[in-house]
Amino acid sequence: MDNWLLILGMLAITFSIRYSLFAFPDLRFPPLVRQGLHYVPTAVLTAIVVPGMLLPDGEHWSVGPDNAYLLAGLATIAIAALTRHLLATIGGGLLVFFLLRWTLGQLPL
Repeated sequence: MDNWLLILGMLAITFSIRYSLFAFPDLRFPPLVRQGLHYVPTAVLTAIVVPGMLLPDGEHWSVGPDNAYLLAGLATIAIAALTRHLLATIGGGLLVFFLLRWTLGQLPL
């Protein structure tokens, strides 16, 4: 029963936040808030990706040359900075990741 209450609570909060934008269409945010909201997607993506790069098994830190996730993530950042092309970034990052996994013996082929 506790799980259902938790799910219903999350549903109510999510719905009220999203509905408020439609209920109050004339609502205007101050410039400082609008400027801060500009960085939300980058912050959320970073919060999702970085733990996966630094904690590949979910429990122990791995910041060495044997961490294919970290090395491929750094290579992907470099590809994105150099090319500014989304498809090249995704393809290059995946290619580097799978080559590293194969080279390090973590991916049987």
